[in-house]
Amino acid sequence: MSAQSTDIHLRKLRMGMVGGGEGAFIGAVHRKGALMDEQIELVCGAFDEVPERGRAFYSKVFIDPERAYGTYREMAEKEAALPADRRIDFVSIVTPNHMHFPVAETFLEAGFHVICEKPMTTSLELARQMRGIVERAGKVFVLTHNYTGYPMAKQARALVQEGKIGEIKKVIVEYPQDWLLTRLELQGQRQALWRTDPKQSGPAGCLGDIGSHCANLVHYITGLEIDELCADVTTFAAGRLVDDDVNVLIHYSNGARGILHASQISAGEENNLKIRVYGDKSSLYWSQEHPNYLYLYAPGAPVQIYRRGHDYLSPMARLAARIPPGHPEAYIESFGNIYLAAAASIRAAESGVEPAERLDHPGVEDGVRGLAFIETVLESGRTRQWTPFKEF
Repeated sequence: MSAQSTDIHLRKLRMGMVGGGEGAFIGAVHRKGALMDEQIELVCGAFDEVPERGRAFYSKVFIDPERAYGTYREMAEKEAALPADRRIDFVSIVTPNHMHFPVAETFLEAGFHVICEKPMTTSLELARQMRGIVERAGKVFVLTHNYTGYPMAKQARALVQEGKIGEIKKVIVEYPQDWLLTRLELQGQRQALWRTDPKQSGPAGCLGDIGSHCANLVHYITGLEIDELCADVTTFAAGRLVDDDVNVLIHYSNGARGILHASQISAGEENNLKIRVYGDKSSLYWSQEHPNYLYLYAPGAPVQIYRRGHDYLSPMARLAARIPPGHPEAYIESFGNIYLAAAASIRAAESGVEPAERLDHPGVEDGVRGLAFIETVLESGRTRQWTPFKEF
């Protein structure tokens, strides 16, 4: 088998990356997740907004220096001009939020599949435009809401779909952190700088960064759609230009009620994403900081604990586990599962052959729904009223 085979089922997918250079956090996470199952290789990138830094980064990721580009537009143009057995199959976008739309648009229109960090864009209007661009391009678009990649999140979804919970009555999801308790952005910390700058993050701070994960995880596990919500959006750090604490009451379209809390000023918290789903038969509880265990509670019955890696789990939960029970799997692996699913989708799209499995990943519709959530919460926070969920 030739290393340069054009048969997409007989070779690794070739990935390019935009963003994720020196000092970036999430770019390195994406690279580790993408490469861990040996289905993908990184071959090029435009790694930094400063062209010289981006070009110099080739030595850190061991790619051909000729394919370390100064700008994403140069990268899209030159990669599209390469022979089919050399050019990238898809691009991974790990830039600050304000660059998601122009980079994705450029690569989709150049004929490439796209994997993009969340939130998909900085406005609902742009998100709707992105949906149209994806539809016209006919390419795979994957959004990296990575918490959907955890085995026990997939098991929770399966239990809901199997009717184990019954009719859902209430959902509580929370995501407290403390890393922006002080004005860390004033110390030049790169991650804090762009996340608190509305020109880069968009109008939402904590809401877009982690609140969007909360809303997405609820939809992924339960399938519930939001009907209306009432939000309290706060900036506690004096002088900060975006929110750092969000509390939302939610009415879902089936009549269920929800509470969503996201905070980046909660002292002592690290990355404490938790979800509780209450039905009329039983309830579920899952914690991201203890990700390999899912709890099922039923009235008058012992607590059931589902554990990662066992054969009694749903097919998707089993597929999402790489190692035997008792060996912890977590954050990096969740990105790996998103990339595995994306790889299956890309291979299917390129070959016209329907895959048997692994298409369980967020897409452009999740991105549009996410921006509808962000804009509805911001509007409700301004008006301090119950606000209908925006059409998406």
